[in-house]
Amino acid sequence: MLPTAVFAALSPGALIGIAAVLFVFALIVLAVLGSYIMLWIQCVMTGANISLPGLIMMTIRKVNPTVIVRAKIMAVQAGLMEVYPISTRDLESHYLAGGNVPNVIRALVASQRASIDLDWQTAQAIDLAGRDVLEAVRTSVYPKVIDCPDGRKGVSTLDAVAADGIQLRARARVTVRTNLQQLIGGATEETIIARVGQGIVQAIGSTASYKEVLENPDRISMTVLSQGLEAQTAFEIVSIDIADIDVGENIGARLMADQSEADMRVAQAKAEQRRAEFAAREQEMVAAVQANRAEVVLAESEVPMAIAAAFREQKMGLMDYYELKNVQADTQMRTAIAGNGMSVRS
Repeated sequence: MLPTAVFAALSPGALIGIAAVLFVFALIVLAVLGSYIMLWIQCVMTGANISLPGLIMMTIRKVNPTVIVRAKIMAVQAGLMEVYPISTRDLESHYLAGGNVPNVIRALVASQRASIDLDWQTAQAIDLAGRDVLEAVRTSVYPKVIDCPDGRKGVSTLDAVAADGIQLRARARVTVRTNLQQLIGGATEETIIARVGQGIVQAIGSTASYKEVLENPDRISMTVLSQGLEAQTAFEIVSIDIADIDVGENIGARLMADQSEADMRVAQAKAEQRRAEFAAREQEMVAAVQANRAEVVLAESEVPMAIAAAFREQKMGLMDYYELKNVQADTQMRTAIAGNGMSVRS
């Protein structure tokens, strides 16, 4: 009865003011709760099972309720809730961790439709690791083709030399699909390209003749596939196809020519060294001859002194001296005749 008495005591203007304030307050409440009410109605109509207070608490926890509601509706409509126990709190936790909740749900839906083994924990771990989990699932369904080598790096062919010395230039296409179990921490496309390139170069290098490679390029593909190149990578190699292979230079012949030129230079250097040694030896012999000649001249210079000493000591007479001079003259004549005869015979 008291509120009725209070309202009865108020004037009509005061009642109108109170009614206006209440109306404005009601509009504000409706404006604030309008979006939540629409989301709550969507949850009720689709069976997402999210209450209106839960939507309001999401905003308080700095979670976008629109994203969570749409993701939960998507999961319910796709039948994921029957396979994976995904709660609203799980979606909120992934959102607060910086994950892309709608993308993860789409990836789970795609994996379920394609019968790919992917659970919620693995999907959110892949998403939080910075990988596009939806693109990974699509690659698992539709394998992608990688060019080897990567033309974007400025290399157009893989150059390898067969055992006979002929260079071959090859290009390959690698078909891969995502290995979801090794996507976290697994090596990327660059590793696949590097390993396949290394395998192709090794396979060509172990071939006896380049003709065998040209006749059967599939042998290279089978050899590379048997090496298990996808180990510790985020992909599974489906096939390796040799797209193109050309004959390059004769590396073996060029190396042999270079080796022959190097050997010739070494031989010339050794010959020049021997010539220098012989020239030095010749100069040493010339010096020795000059030294011996000097000794001979020195000895010959003592002969007149010895003759003079013999005259003084009367050990030699005049006739002996003339006989000595005759012998010397005869010796010089014989030497001259012998020298002329040698020159004539030569």
